[in-house]
Amino acid sequence: MSDRPINVVLLTYPGVQTLDIAGPLDAFTAASQARPDSYSFRTVSLTGAPLVTESGLKITPDCALYEMPGIDTLMVPGGAGLRSPGVAEEIAQALRNLASGCRRLVSICTGIYAVARSGLLDGRRVTTHWRFAQDVARLFPALSMDSDKIFIKDGQFYSSAGITAAIDLSLALIEEDYGPQLALTVARELVVYVKRSGGQRQFSEPLKFQAKAADRFGELAGWIAGNLTADLSIEKLAARTSLSPRQFNRRFTEAFGEGPSTTIETLRLDAARDHLTGSNAAVEAIATAVGFRSGDAFRRAFDRRFGLGPSEYRRRFAPMLSPRRHSTGRRDTIFNGRAETKINGRGETNDTNDTLAID
Repeated sequence: MSDRPINVVLLTYPGVQTLDIAGPLDAFTAASQARPDSYSFRTVSLTGAPLVTESGLKITPDCALYEMPGIDTLMVPGGAGLRSPGVAEEIAQALRNLASGCRRLVSICTGIYAVARSGLLDGRRVTTHWRFAQDVARLFPALSMDSDKIFIKDGQFYSSAGITAAIDLSLALIEEDYGPQLALTVARELVVYVKRSGGQRQFSEPLKFQAKAADRFGELAGWIAGNLTADLSIEKLAARTSLSPRQFNRRFTEAFGEGPSTTIETLRLDAARDHLTGSNAAVEAIATAVGFRSGDAFRRAFDRRFGLGPSEYRRRFAPMLSPRRHSTGRRDTIFNGRAETKINGRGETNDTNDTLAID
C-alpha cells in the first residue's frame, strides 16, 4: 500500500444504525493507533448537516459527501432510515456518481437497500442481515443473495451481514490492506477473540433449531447442543419430552422438518466446526468431544456434509491458528464439548470457552 493513509469514508443519514458506524470506526481507529498513518476515517452525509441515529445518538458528520476528496473505501451502513425509498434513492444516485472513483464500495447490514438500488450490485453475490435477506432478494431480483454468509466480496463491492458483522468485514479489509498481523492486533484490541471468515454462518445451528420451535422442542435443541456426548437415543430424548418414541419421532420431524438423527448430527458437526476454528485440539479429540463414536465416523460425516475433511476445513477457515507453546507445558484440550486448558497433566481450566486466544 501507499505510505499515505487509506481514506475510509462512512456515509451516514438520519436513522442510521449506531453500531454500523461505531464498529468500523473503532476497528479502523485501532488499526491507525497500532500502525500510525494507516487509515484516515471520516463520516459524511449527503448535506453535511447533523443527524440523529436510529437509537437517538446525535452525530455531526465531518462534511458533505461531495466535499470529501480522495475516497478509497466508501461504506454505507444500515438503519431504519435507509428503508425509506426517498432516502435510499438519494444515496443510490450519489453512489452511481462516485463508485468509479472508489477502490472499494461496502454495504454494511441493511445498507444494501441503497447500494442495490443504485444498480451497481446487479448480477453480483451479496449478503445482508438474515432478517431482511428475503425482502432484499424480492425487491432486487438481479442480486445473487447468500443470506448465510458473514460477508462477501465480489469485485470492488463488499457486503456484510447484520450489525456486528461490520467488525468482521472491517478486519478483513485491514488484513487485505496491511496483512494478518495488523488485523489480529485490532481484533485483540477490540476483544474479538475469533476473527471470523466471511464464509462462516451468520448464526449457529442451535439457534436455527430453537427459532423453528418455541415449545418443548426448541428447549430440547438447546439441551442437545450442550450435551452432545450424552445418550441421545430416541428413547432417552422421548423420555425428556414425556412422549413415546413413536410420538416423539413424529412431533420432532414436524417441528424441524427432519428426523432426530439428522438434527443431532447437524448439531455435532456445527460444534465440531467451532472447535476446528477456535481451538488447537486434535481431530480425534474433537470427534470424541462432540459425540462421534470414532474419528473415522466423524471424518466421514464431516466430508459427506461439507464436501471436505475436518483438517482441510480448519486450514481454510482458521488460517492463522497455530499451536500454543508455553513454558508451563500448557496445551489445549476439550472436555464435554468445550475447550479447556490442561496444565502439566492436571485438568485445570483457564476459561477459554472454546475461543481462539490471540497471543
